[in-house]
Amino acid sequence: MSTKGVFGLTGRALEKLQVALVVAPAFILFGYNQAGLGGLLTEPDWVKTFPEIDTISGPNKSYHSTIQGVVVATFVIGALFGALSCSYTGDKFGRRAVVLAGGICTLVGEILECSAFQLAQLIVGRIIIGLGIGQLSATVPVWQSETSGAKNRGKQVIVCGIFMCLGYTLESWIDLGFFELEGPVTWRAPIAIAIAFSLILIASVFLFPESPRWLVRQGRIDEARSAITVLRGYSDENAMELQAELTGIELSLEESNGASLKDMLSMGEDKLLYRFCLCIMLQFYQQMSGSNLISVYTTILFQQNLGMSGELSRVLSAGALTWKFLSSFIAFVCIDRFGRRAVFIYSGIGMCICMICLAICTSMEQHSAQIAAAFFIYLYNFFVPVGFLGGNFLYCTEVAPIRLRVAMSSISTANHWLWNFVVVMVTPIALNTMGWKYYFVYAAVAFCIPISVYFLFPETMGRNLEEIDMMFRESPSVLATPRFAKTRPIAMPQEYVNEKSGVEHHGSDLEK
Repeated sequence: MSTKGVFGLTGRALEKLQVALVVAPAFILFGYNQAGLGGLLTEPDWVKTFPEIDTISGPNKSYHSTIQGVVVATFVIGALFGALSCSYTGDKFGRRAVVLAGGICTLVGEILECSAFQLAQLIVGRIIIGLGIGQLSATVPVWQSETSGAKNRGKQVIVCGIFMCLGYTLESWIDLGFFELEGPVTWRAPIAIAIAFSLILIASVFLFPESPRWLVRQGRIDEARSAITVLRGYSDENAMELQAELTGIELSLEESNGASLKDMLSMGEDKLLYRFCLCIMLQFYQQMSGSNLISVYTTILFQQNLGMSGELSRVLSAGALTWKFLSSFIAFVCIDRFGRRAVFIYSGIGMCICMICLAICTSMEQHSAQIAAAFFIYLYNFFVPVGFLGGNFLYCTEVAPIRLRVAMSSISTANHWLWNFVVVMVTPIALNTMGWKYYFVYAAVAFCIPISVYFLFPETMGRNLEEIDMMFRESPSVLATPRFAKTRPIAMPQEYVNEKSGVEHHGSDLEK
C-alpha cells in the first residue's frame, strides 16, 4: 500500500475512516441480524408464512417453541463454525480476505432470507448469514487491535460493541415502523435493509492496510513497514518509533516461534493455557449473564411474559435497545481511562443485581411489578455495554500472543457463539416452563464475574500488544499476574530495540 494512505488520510484520520467503513457495517450487521427475528416472530404474515414456528395461535405451542428456538439458533450454529474457520483462514489468507468473505456470506444469506417462502430456505439463509457474522466477529476485532496504537486501542475496538448496539437498535425501530403495515412487507423489508451494510463492507475492506503483524509473520517486512507508516501517520519509514514497533513485533514472533494450537492447552513460560482460559471465560460470561436474552427476546419478554400489547411491547423494546446503545458510549469513555478490569467488575455487579430484581418482579402479577420489571430491563441494558459489548472482544485480542492471536480469538469467539446457541435454543422453552426462576441462572453467572476478574484478570490498558506478551512471560505465576501487571512499568518504544540489540551484543560477546 502507498504511504499516502487512503484518500490521502493517514494516522488517526485513517483509523476513523476504517471504523466508519469496516467496523461500523460489520458490527451493525452483527447486532441487526442477531436481533433480526426476535421482533418478527409475532408478525401475522410471518406466522402465516411459517406456521411451523407459530407460538401465538398454534395448538402445539410447546412443540412450536422448540422449532422456533431451532430456527433462530441456526444463525448461531453458522456463526460458531464461521468463527472456528478463522483459526485457519485468518492466518492463511490475512485479515482483510476473511472480512471480505464474511461480508459476501452475509449478503447471500440476507437475500435468501428476505425472499423465503418456505422454512427450509429461511433456515439456509440464517446459516449462511451466521457463517459471515462468525467470521466478522472473530476477525474484525483482531484486525482493529493489530492496527491501532496502544493509547487508543481500547476505544478503537470498543466501538465494535457500540455498533453492535446500534444494529440491535436499528432493527427494533425498523421492526416497529413496519408493524403498522400489513402483508409480507412487515418482515421482508426489515430483513432486506441489512443488505446495504453488507455492500458497504464488501466495497470498503481492501481500501485499508493489512495487519502489519500478519505481514511480518508472512515475511513481508517492507509491506509491514509501509502499513505502520500509514497507520501511525509517520512522515518517513525510518522513524525510531516505527522501527521500535516493527522490532517489537519481530521479537514477539521469535519468542512464540513454533507455537501451535495444541500449545494453548499447556502452560509453559508464555502461560498460554491461562491466557486461553481468560478468553473462554469472558465470552462465556458475555452470553450467560443474560445479554443475548434481553437483546433478542426483549419484545417477547414484554408481550408474552409481562402481558403487554404488541405495539407497546415493540415501543418498549426499541426504547430499551436505544438506551443500551446510548449506554455503550460509557465504555468508550472509560475503557482507556479506568481500565479493563474496572469496567468488567462494575458491569458484572450491575447485571447480577438487575437479574435478581427482574426475577422477583416477574414472579408477581401486579401491574406495579410489571412496571418495575420493565425498569430493570432498562437498567440491565445500562450495565451490559459498560463491560461486555466490545470489551470482551478487545481483551481476548490483547492477551493472545501474536502467533496464536487469530486462533485464540476465533476459538473463544466460537465459544461465545456456542453459549449464544444455548441461550437462543433454551430460552423459549425455559420461559414457558420455568418462568421467572429462569433469570436466577443468569444472576448466578453474573455474580461470578467481579470475583474472577479481580483475582485472575491482569490489566492491559496502555500497553502495546508485544508488551502484554512480555508481561505474561515475566510474571511469576497465574495468581500473581494481576498484581504483577500493576507494578510493571509501561514499556517505552526504545525498550524493544534495546532488548533485541542486547541479545545481539550478548551473542557477540560470547563469541569473543
